[in-house]
Amino acid sequence: MNRRALTLLLIIALPLSVWAKPAMAAGFDTQSAASVWGAALSYIAPRALEALSIPQMTLWGLNGLTALDPDLKAQLQDNQIRLYGPEQLLIAVPAPAAEDAQGWGNAAAAVANAAFAASPALQQAGTPGIIESFFDELFNHFDPYSRYEPPLQAAQDQLLITGIAGTGLTFGRQDNKVVITAVAAASPAAEAGLTVGTILLALNGHPAYPSQVASLNGQLNGILGSQVILRIVDPAADASGTDITLTRALVPAQTVFNESGSADIPGALILKIAGFNKGTSEQFSAALEAGLGAPQPPNALILDLRGNRGGVLRQAVLIADSLLDHGKIANAVGRDPDADQDFTAEGTDLTAGLPMVILVDGQTASAAEILAAALADDGRAVVVGSATLGKGLVQTVTALPDGGELYVTWSRVLAPRGWPLQTLGVLPQVCTSLGAADLRLQLEALMRGANRLEAALLASRAARAPLPVDKILSIRNHCPASIGGDLDFKAAQALLASNTAYHAALLPASPAISP
Repeated sequence: MNRRALTLLLIIALPLSVWAKPAMAAGFDTQSAASVWGAALSYIAPRALEALSIPQMTLWGLNGLTALDPDLKAQLQDNQIRLYGPEQLLIAVPAPAAEDAQGWGNAAAAVANAAFAASPALQQAGTPGIIESFFDELFNHFDPYSRYEPPLQAAQDQLLITGIAGTGLTFGRQDNKVVITAVAAASPAAEAGLTVGTILLALNGHPAYPSQVASLNGQLNGILGSQVILRIVDPAADASGTDITLTRALVPAQTVFNESGSADIPGALILKIAGFNKGTSEQFSAALEAGLGAPQPPNALILDLRGNRGGVLRQAVLIADSLLDHGKIANAVGRDPDADQDFTAEGTDLTAGLPMVILVDGQTASAAEILAAALADDGRAVVVGSATLGKGLVQTVTALPDGGELYVTWSRVLAPRGWPLQTLGVLPQVCTSLGAADLRLQLEALMRGANRLEAALLASRAARAPLPVDKILSIRNHCPASIGGDLDFKAAQALLASNTAYHAALLPASPAISP
């Protein structure tokens, strides 16, 4: 990871002229393509959600040659992989044994090499472009989430998940001083005991001025393992300050934010979770602990998952576990036995049962949907908003010999009551996407102890994979997907103001249903 991070920093630092005219490859790198494709086929074959033969996957991938040059066509004939150009056979390679993944990778590379020699379009694409086109065409036959990421993109994505090298500090301006305004959980700054409000006098030996806040924040990031020296002083102290040395480490981006002041809902702790990276559960625990420990503790919790596209599944599971004292969180079921996972709450509800509302919208996806579904199915929270995206497939990831990464869908996620998240999404218990007038009717019914969406909610929880499209639409149309807005907070406020409405919106208790 360290090498990849440094490589990325070096690549980004290259001048534009380096990118302007890439050098033409001297020839096709047959060995590299063979190793990448062979490793990929070997990895996919036993793990893909649907059983696929290695020969078929190879031929799909070789369609990538045609995508780059329509005059080329690879076919399996008479137990040979034959590559045709305009009115001529360019090469015929004996077909390996059906289960020989590396053999098919070698054969595909040999065919691609012949195509490269005959096609200016392939020569322009170069070896990396041909490798990528192979995967593009292969994954056209898979679900939308299985994919290949080239080395640079893989390094960038990895940095988004694990974080960049920094200290975990954020500086701001207050009373004409530079002060610490945020400390990331599990960061070097947090481990050193630094706290919000502490005054910064100097950074790396240079005085810190309020007009330089942006520059000071920029100086906190750097090479992994390097150090930054801060001279700080407690705001209540009258002293020359103390020097603190922090060693830069990988700090996951902040994904949890306290937005309790963003809506006029008295007594509610509002936590926005923007995504799930390797630090999200720790950030959530820190924000929740701070909120619960405030001088006036909250009387309700609102989780805002709108626009959250997901991320690291394990982080969503950990957050669900911290809000449930029992119950199933999710099941993951696949063709490979290693893909099967059963997530169950094993801890305690850190909020001690505070009323909870979860805000979702049409952009809430993946791990965020799993979290919302778990808390709703277990009767722990009321979900408010619109139907979510419906991304309920889990990918397994492996590194390839070229430094790229392969994402292969290998399991389907089932909510605690046994229904599939994929394509169906989470149907909220209170719908805001139908407008203010419809929301008013829903809230009036809830005040009387009835939920107008009860039949649709029961249908969604009774659904089982695979689902026909008309069934999916008939359920989702009860609360069409939309972008979240002010009505979400208005609905949450009304629910939290009435015990009758809140409890009428909760799903009735039901035992978890095994897949």
